[in-house]
This record gives sequence, C-alpha cells and structure tokens, in this order.
Amino acid sequence: MASLKELKNRIASVKSTQKITKAMQMVAAAKLRKAQDAAERSRPYSDRMAAVIANLAGSMTGSGDAPQLLVGNGQEETHLLIVATADRGLCGGFNGNIVRAAREEIVRLTRAGKTVKIYSIGKKGYDALSRLYGDKIVKRISLKEEKVITAGIAQRIGAEVTEMFENGEFDVAKLIYSQFENVMTQVPQVKTLIPAMAAIPDGEDEAPMGPDLNGAIYTYEPDEAGILKVLLPRNLNTQIFAALLENVAGEMGSKMTAMDNATRNAGDMIDKLSLQFNRTRQAQITSELIEIISGAEAL
Repeated sequence: MASLKELKNRIASVKSTQKITKAMQMVAAAKLRKAQDAAERSRPYSDRMAAVIANLAGSMTGSGDAPQLLVGNGQEETHLLIVATADRGLCGGFNGNIVRAAREEIVRLTRAGKTVKIYSIGKKGYDALSRLYGDKIVKRISLKEEKVITAGIAQRIGAEVTEMFENGEFDVAKLIYSQFENVMTQVPQVKTLIPAMAAIPDGEDEAPMGPDLNGAIYTYEPDEAGILKVLLPRNLNTQIFAALLENVAGEMGSKMTAMDNATRNAGDMIDKLSLQFNRTRQAQITSELIEIISGAEAL
C-alpha cells in the first residue's frame, strides 16, 4: 500500500497535469473559432471553383486538346497520395484517423497492382507512415514553424505536385485529409486532384450547380482549353489550401475535446487518490490509537 507521502506527491502531480490540460483546452478553444471560420469561408470558394471546372470540362468532353491536369495522361499505374496531418499530437484520434485512411488506400492500390508514392504533409503523418511505408515516401514537409496557414503554402505544394506530374513521376494524385464537421466529428476524406475530371460527380443530383443563364447562350473567350490551363493549377492550389484549413480546424476541435476529457479524467483521479489518502490516514490514526490504548492497558 502506498504511503501518505507517496499519495500526496501523486495528487500534487495529477493536479499539475490537470492545470496543463486545462490550459491547453482553453488555448485550443480560442484557436478553434478562428480556424473554423477560415475553413467555412474557404468552402464556398473551393466549391464554386469545382463547379466552374465541371462546367468547362463538360464542354471539353471528347476534345483532343483537353489539358492533362483535367483528363490525365491516359495511365493509372502510379498514384501519388498527398497525406496531410498535424505536426503536433495530443489531439485525440485526429492524426490516427487520417493515417488509417491513407493505409487503407495504400493497401487497396497495392492489391490492385498499382505503384504508390506518398507526399507527406505534417510530422505525425510522416512518423506513422514511415514505419511501414518509408520506401514509398518521396517528399515530406512540415508546417510546424508556420503560425498561420496561407495560400502561399498551398501554392508552393501545388507547384511541386504539378511539376512532379509534368515530369511523369505519377499518373493520379489524391489528397487525404480530415474534413471538419463539428468539435466532436472530423471525417477523413480521400479526394482526387489529378485528373480533375475524376473528381467531378457523375450523377446529376451530385453535380455542382452552374449559374442560371435564363436560357442565354454564351461562348468562352479565350476557348475552354485556354481557360482550363489557367484555372486547373489554381484549382489544385485551392483544393489543397481548403484541405489544410479543414485540417487546422479539425486538429483544434479534436485537441479541445481530448484535453477536456483529460482534464475530467485528472479530476476523477484526484478524487480517487484523495479518498485513498484519507482512508490511509484514518487507518494510520486508528492504528496509532489502538497502540496507545493497548499500551495504557498493559500498564
């Protein structure tokens, strides 16, 4: 049985931990609001960009001069998985869920006889994937030093991915990240970036809505191919930027929940240790009283 001094030290240690988790919860809650607003503001822009690409792609169907970023290079042998996770832990199952989705995609593609390459964004994703798939990681970046996720970061990543595609290093690119729904729920997503045509829904109910032209007929100037050559790289950057913002919001929401649970668990542990301390102290006092009484009776 632990002594009173050991119990007192454990209670003090758990109280110190509780203060830390409480502080981290408050910091995550403060950052969550801003991150959630940024993620929600980016959604209409990324959705509208996808709708424009879909409308332009519809008129390019069967055309021989369609950009490769739209229709691909005609092959599907090599897949690049862009896995975006956080650089820090203590955020519950946030990173683990993204890594699990990446592993499932890797296993599925490997069984289909495809070659898989990994572009890792975030330290936690790299640490988890390098244990089993270290030979598949061709690029890794860390955003730990970036205080704010900006469009320039996504543009840099998009430029590297585009250059890799133009150099023939892969045929299909997919982005794996976590979409923020609420504080309790972050859903891992696997989105095809290249070719962009693969990300366009086939069903009419799921297809993005275009502008209401009231029956008007319009033409593009320059032609659709020229517009797509400009929009497709920008769309790639936009989708990456939106995914990174979703990740930040999801990380803060998951961290706030995890630290809240840790704070509550620390409180429960303090109550149990305090009860054990009081019982041990009472037993010690009772034992001392019995010894005193026994000694008095012996005299």
